[in-house]
Amino acid sequence: MRKPLIISGLFLALLVAGTFGYMWFENTTFWGGLYLTIITVFTVGYGDVVPIHPAGKVFTVFLVITSVSFVMYTFSKITETMIEGELRGLFRRRKMKQQVARLNGHYLVCGFGRIGMEICKILAEHGRPFVVIDNDPNAIREIEEHSYLAYLGEASDDDVLLDAGIQKAHGLVSVVSTDADNMYITLTARGLNKDLYILTRSSGAAGVQTKLMRAGASKVISPYAYGARRMAHLIVRPTVTDFIDLTMRTGELDLLMEELRVSTSSPLIHKTLIKAEIRKKYDVIVIAIKREDGTMLFNPKPDTFIEAGDILIVLGSYEHITGLSTEL
Repeated sequence: MRKPLIISGLFLALLVAGTFGYMWFENTTFWGGLYLTIITVFTVGYGDVVPIHPAGKVFTVFLVITSVSFVMYTFSKITETMIEGELRGLFRRRKMKQQVARLNGHYLVCGFGRIGMEICKILAEHGRPFVVIDNDPNAIREIEEHSYLAYLGEASDDDVLLDAGIQKAHGLVSVVSTDADNMYITLTARGLNKDLYILTRSSGAAGVQTKLMRAGASKVISPYAYGARRMAHLIVRPTVTDFIDLTMRTGELDLLMEELRVSTSSPLIHKTLIKAEIRKKYDVIVIAIKREDGTMLFNPKPDTFIEAGDILIVLGSYEHITGLSTEL
C-alpha cells in the first residue's frame, strides 16, 4: 500500500513542478503550463505549441529526462511488485505443502465463512491440526492472518484435496455456501478416502440431507435446525444446556467432556470398568461407551467390558483425560 502512494505522490509532484516551471520560463497560464507538462511527460510531441525561450527549452530537456526516468522507475516497481507477489505465492504454497506433508490425522475445513471461521477457532483452541480450503483470495489472506494453514482452490477438485492431505486426514468439514457445492465436495472427498469422517452443512431444504448422506457424508448438520434446537433447549432446560456448553469449551472450567478411542494395543482391552480403575487412577468419569457397531451404552455398569475400537465418552479435567489417553 505504501509504494503506490509514494509513486502517486512523486507523479503529482512532477506535474506540479512542470506546470509552475513553464509558467515561470514561458510566461504561460496555469492551464497552459499544465498542458505543456502533460504533452512533455507523456511524450506526445508538440504539434501546436512549443517552448520558445532558451530557458524553457532547457527546462523541457530536464523535464523529459525526469519524466522518462520516472516512468522507467514506476515500470520497474510494478514489475518488481508482480514478481514479488508471484514469488511470495510460490514460496507460500511450497511451505504449505511441506507443512501439510508432515501432518497426519488432521482436519480439512472447506469454506471460511462465519461457520468455517468458528470451526477453525475451536479446532485451534483444542490444538487439533487442520488445513482450510477456500477459493477466495481475500479469505486466504484472512486465514493466514490467523496463522492457519490455508490452501487457495476449489475444495471439490481432486488435486486440491490431495495436496491438502486428504488421504491422511482424520476428518473433513464442508461448510461452503450452497448445497450443490457441499454435495460435490462430499462426493469427491469420499472417493479419495473411504474411511474419512465427513461432516457436511445443509441448508435444511427437503431431501438435501438424504442426498448428502448418499453422497458419502458421515453426518449432515443444518445450522438453522441445530440453532433452533439449541434455543429450545435453553428455554426448556437452561442449566443442563449451560453445563454441557461449559464442558465443551476450553479455559472456562476445569472440566472437559471428551471422546477417547480404545486402540488395539491398549492394556485396558477385555477389562471391566471396575478392573480398569479409570475413576480411581485418573479421576475421570466414563459417562458412555460407543461400540464399534454404533451401539451406545449410557452410564455403563462397573462390570461393562472395554473392547478395542470402543469410544469412551469421559468427563474430567484436561490433565486427567490426557493421562488416561496414554493408556488407550
